[in-house]
This record gives sequence, C-alpha cells and structure tokens, in this order.
Amino acid sequence: MKQFQLVFKFLIISFFAFNSAIAQSDYKVNEHYNKQEVYISMRDGVKLHTTIYSPKDKSQEYPIIMQRTPYSSRPYGKDKFRRSIGPNTQLMKEGNIIVYQDVRGRWMSEGVYDNMRPYIPNKKGNEIDEASDTYDTIEWLVNNVDNNNGNVGTWGISYPGFYATYSLLSEHPALKAASPQAPIGDFYFDDFHHNGAYLLSYWRATALFGYMKGQPTNKSWYKFPKMGTEDQYQFFMDYMPLSKLDQFYGEDNIFWQQLKQHPNYDEFWQKRGIIQHLANVDIKPAVMTVGGLFDAEDLYGPFNTYKTIEKNNNNYNSVVFGPWSHGDWARNYKRQVVGNIYFGDNLSEEFQTNYATKFFNHFLKNKGDVKSLAEAHVFDTGAKQWDNYATWPPKNTTPTDFYLVDNQKLSSQAANTKETFISDPNKPVPYTEDIKVVFTPRKFMTDDQRFSARRPDVLVYETDVLTEDMKLSGEVLADLNVATTGTASDWIVKIIDVYPSDTKNTDDIQDHLKLSNYHMMVRSEVFRGRFRDGFNNPKPFKPNKKTNVKITLQDINHTFKKGHKLQIQVQSTFFPYIDVNPQTYVDNIFEATKEDFKAQTHTVFGDSKLVLPVVNK
Repeated sequence: MKQFQLVFKFLIISFFAFNSAIAQSDYKVNEHYNKQEVYISMRDGVKLHTTIYSPKDKSQEYPIIMQRTPYSSRPYGKDKFRRSIGPNTQLMKEGNIIVYQDVRGRWMSEGVYDNMRPYIPNKKGNEIDEASDTYDTIEWLVNNVDNNNGNVGTWGISYPGFYATYSLLSEHPALKAASPQAPIGDFYFDDFHHNGAYLLSYWRATALFGYMKGQPTNKSWYKFPKMGTEDQYQFFMDYMPLSKLDQFYGEDNIFWQQLKQHPNYDEFWQKRGIIQHLANVDIKPAVMTVGGLFDAEDLYGPFNTYKTIEKNNNNYNSVVFGPWSHGDWARNYKRQVVGNIYFGDNLSEEFQTNYATKFFNHFLKNKGDVKSLAEAHVFDTGAKQWDNYATWPPKNTTPTDFYLVDNQKLSSQAANTKETFISDPNKPVPYTEDIKVVFTPRKFMTDDQRFSARRPDVLVYETDVLTEDMKLSGEVLADLNVATTGTASDWIVKIIDVYPSDTKNTDDIQDHLKLSNYHMMVRSEVFRGRFRDGFNNPKPFKPNKKTNVKITLQDINHTFKKGHKLQIQVQSTFFPYIDVNPQTYVDNIFEATKEDFKAQTHTVFGDSKLVLPVVNK
C-alpha cells in the first residue's frame, strides 16, 4: 500500500502538475470559484464526467480553459476543491472557467478506454474518437455554462498534452487556442519505446494504462507491481528475458499484451500516432507547444508537434523549450535544477507569466498582444540563458560533420580506422550510477557520464579543449557505420559537455560527485538496429558486415563554452532505461529465450559521424 501511495503521489505531481507555489499561498479556490460536476453525453450516448470551476464574480464573461485527462479529474464531490486550477496561478487568479474531464473509459466517465485512441478522419454517423468527444464537450460547454464568452482553450501535460493536441483535430469553431505541453506524439517514440527499443524503465507504468474498469469509479482499479528491492538494475537483471515479467502482468493487462504482440511499428502503433494527422487538417486555433529539454518521457512529441503544424498550416504556432524535466514548467521552483546541474532562478514563473498567460489571454480574451513573444523561445542549456528564434530549428546554422576516429578523437575528416568493444548482455552499461527505484527516470538526463566513459564497452570520442564557444542549435543526426559479430544490436549515442577541471561545485551536486571534469549529458538516444531500413521492416545484421545505421537524436540548444570539450559516447546497452538486446536476432524480443543472449563484438568505423548544427558566427 505504501508503494502504491508513493507512486500515485508521483502521478499527481507529474500529470496534474499542481503548482506548489499556489498550494502554499493563501488563495483558496473555493472562495473564488463555484464547482459543478456534470455528465456530458457524446454522440453515441456515452456520458463523460466533467468538472467545471466557474468564477463567483459574474460581472463579466470568461473563456473556458479545458483539460481532458486519463489521470482523474479529482477530487470528486461538489464540496471538494482542488488546491489549484488551470494552467498557472495568474490564469486562476484573474478568472477563467476551468474545466477538467475524465476521458472515455477512465475514472468517473462511461465507455471503454482505448490507449492512444486512433483518430478517424471523415467520421460517419456515431463513429467516435477523442476529436469527436472534444467537439461534443465544447459544444455542450459553450451552450450550457453561464457567463462564458464563447472562446475555448485546451491545455495538458504529458498524456493530457496528447488530448490537447487531439483537440486541434476536433475543428470546433469555438476552440481558439491550445497548448500541448510535453504531449505524447506516438507511443513508439515517446514513453514506452524509443526508435524501436522498448523502454524497460516504463514497465511499471503499464499498470496505469493496461487494466480496464467495468463502470465509473472514483477509486483506483489498478495496482502497480511490487518490486521488493531498492536496486532497480538488479531487479530487471533477475527478470531477464522479458518473458519473466509475465508473472506480474497477466492477460487482464491489455496494454502489456499489446506491447508484446506488436514489437514492430505495425498498423497497431501507426494508427495511434497523432503527429501525422496534424498535416492533414486545416488547423485554425493558435498553438503554443511546450517541452523540457531534459524530459526523459516526452521529447519526440513536442518537437514534432510544433514542426508538423509549422510545415503544414498557417495558424499562429509557437514553441517554448526550457531546461526542464517532465512538467517542471508548471511548478514554481525558485532554483531550476535537473539532476546535478543548476540552470537559473524563476524560469518556470517567467514562462507562466510572460508566455502561457499572455498566449491564453490574447486568443481567449482579446487582451494584450503576442507580438512580443518569439515564435521559438528556447533555453541555451550551456550558456544558461533564453534564446529567441523566428522559427525552430533556427536558420543560421551549418550542419557540420564530426567523425568518430581512433585515439578517442572527433575529427573533421573521415579516417580508415575502427574501434571495437565487447557488448555483454549479462553486464549491460547502466543508464545511471544511482542505486534506487524510480517510477520513471528523470535526473539522468544531465547526469555525470564519467562512470560510463571509463567502461571498456563504451567508446569515447572528444574534441580538444575548446578555445572559443561553440553553439549547437537544432537537429542532430548520428550517421554510423558499424558491424557486429552477432545478428542484432542496439546503438546508443550520447552528446556530452565535459567541464573544465577548475569548475567549482554548486550546492546541487551529489555528495559523491564534483563538477571538476563533470561529464554532463546534453542529449542521448537509442536505436534498435533491426529497424535501420524502417520501423515496420525489421531485419537481422549480417555478421561482420559493415552496415549503415542512422539515428535521429532530439534537438538541442547548447553552447559548449570555451575551456570545455565536446564528447561523444557510443555504446550498445543503457540498462534498465531500455531492455537488453539479446544480440541474436529474434522476431519478437518479448519472446527471446535465455539462450538468445550472447556477448558480441561491435565495431564503429572511422567514417561514422555526427552531423551537428553549429551556429554561424
């Protein structure tokens, strides 16, 4: 029970993103808002539980700002109020009609839940999806909630961010603004997979999405598996191969069965992605997509949401990326710290005041303007300052090749060299040196990578000490030429900022670490090599044959400062952030046997490179 309470507390913090500053203030929601709970009928007759907070001051009309969520619109009961409502403090205090809705099949809503429910273009009759549920909800709200001004906005973080993106497909004329924040874009590239690799670190979250409920309920109907240890690395080593985890999730966990049955990017996953549909609808509402540059859960979604809308539509479209982990922008920490690295003070408050509030007020209340807001407001995680760009990625960059040559060097020229290492599935490289159990990983996104650089199964390449600042802004490609003695392999690429030896510690550094020579991870990505010719087209490697593997890393905006070094690490395990590849090709890794797991020698050739977006001087 204690473990469940801790996990649920995490979910409350993560997904509802309660503003800690609000909770500590004297502002009482029940003194300023009335609350009502209603059931809104959808076009197929299913009723969705909806909570409406309306300002008590009836002297003016207010827009509606709505969040649709699978994580509960708690607390239930007309006399029970949230400690905070809406996207932030300012929007709550100045007055807006704030709406929360349990999506179909979750908590107090009726119907059957479908994880990442597919969008249906050109719906007929009573066909439903989350777009039609959004449309029907907005239609009811603007016609039945007193003192609304006819304008609606949506927002949400993480999975609720997915529903905020989905609202853009509803095409309801009252929807004027949407802010998808860390939105899931596709479960094959966010959260549960990265580039075809299964994210073992999200295994426990399968409980949250996999168990169905029979009727509306205000109590949790799912249970999280008990691990019985504080050593997560060892737990997953003891339950390898993946089939051993079946004892924790049976056939009643539908999502676990779906994960096992669909290891490739087949039609099941393809139709659940939302990104591709943003290119096929005329999006009229204004959009502000928000993300954290150190969000271990959802980076693919926000980057690709913004880029796809920007490429295919003419609406107001902007993006904000700060030095945040998952959901940090919705909290009011004075010091913004991710892992061991301090980035500045009041960064979330700056976003809430100068971006989110202005965005919603302009498009929902016709108040103020957004001319002062940059289309892309992106934090430089090396220089530790905000940058404003006319678009993202910025135009003033040059794609520059950094070749992985011998003697641990990054070079501007390819070399006829090669580096090898032995990858042993029984001794995988940890993704963190911390010994603890986490529900979903976060701090490792800026973790010190010295422990990894000093392993024989990790290749290291770096520049000389930089004599001047070098800024990278935009998209990153790892273009590797590799070989393996086996028939399957994963490839992990990490971009690292090596600090000078005289760097002074801050109060945020872990006791066993120093910032002297700190190896800060700026970006990392995994790629399951079987998908090098397409995520729906897996194929084995031919042993010892040189093979090209291209890996798209998520975008960065980072200045490697004078006196620092740029380092690249290449490895084949990242455990237990991702599962261990057996390195013997199997059709379905969830069905791999113990005998499939074999140590293999991997090779990286000297014509492998990273293509990095160097900002022009």
